Amino acid sequence: MESYALLLGATLSAGTVLALAALGLLINEKAGIVNLGAEGMMLCAAIAGFATVVHTGSTWLGFGAGMLAGAVLAAIFGVLVIWLNTNQYATGLALSLFGAGFSAFVGLSYVQAKLPSLPKYAIPGLADIPLLGPALFTLHPLVYGAMALVLVMMWFLYRTRAGLVLRAVGESPTSAHALGYPVRRIRLMAVVFGGAMCGLAGAYISTVYTPLWVEGMVSGRGWIALALTTFATWRPARVLLGAYLFGGVTMLQFHLQASGVQLASQLLSMLPYLATIVVLVLISRNPTWIRANMPASLGKPFYPGS
Repeated sequence: MESYALLLGATLSAGTVLALAALGLLINEKAGIVNLGAEGMMLCAAIAGFATVVHTGSTWLGFGAGMLAGAVLAAIFGVLVIWLNTNQYATGLALSLFGAGFSAFVGLSYVQAKLPSLPKYAIPGLADIPLLGPALFTLHPLVYGAMALVLVMMWFLYRTRAGLVLRAVGESPTSAHALGYPVRRIRLMAVVFGGAMCGLAGAYISTVYTPLWVEGMVSGRGWIALALTTFATWRPARVLLGAYLFGGVTMLQFHLQASGVQLASQLLSMLPYLATIVVLVLISRNPTWIRANMPASLGKPFYPGS
């Protein structure tokens, strides 16, 4: 019983990485921009956050450095695709490849570096509950922050004027422009926010989730986060549930190995990616449902005055 409670806690922690990145990408896509550079941004943010913690000892400064790295890369991407009208998909792939190479180069001197020990977190009273307390209420504050962020985003998107404008830009940028809204600036702000969230997710990986630096340590989570937005049909609450689903699949491989299941480790490592493919195949069987929920201008360039 205790092992299952610990599995649940590990699932929440693993799902937080995907939730943070996917929620940022959801805002991108609500504004009509597809950024395939999530993996690269997360890798650059991971080394930026890790290096910052090595030199300052502050995890929160590491988060800030990761968010800044992600936001800067996203801003460059945004200028290219929004103002210079480069292809969103090709530019995103280029960003992902750049991030993988750049982070590997910068991280060479940090491979053997060690971070200071993380403080112990516990919610008073709740952490003392037998079995579930130690598993669910002693997690890093960012785990609970991701849950709170979902509520904030739901309120922002569906209860505020700014959220309505953002969704309008994603549905019909031409109409929003005709009404006097600065479509390009709105899209750029959405892209920068998405990059900052991917950066936070990357920094969380290297400073809290697995506190070390290894080349390519994001391990495809950026691509899974991209798939999550489609899986969740661009709804924040569903993004969180999907993140925990994939986080649970990721942790299941370690649980099965610890339980003595006789399967090759390579097969178990395939589980999260296999689950991603299966979910996308199942969703794609109903394209009408996807089109009904997808922002109408997603991936399409906008030319003011056209």
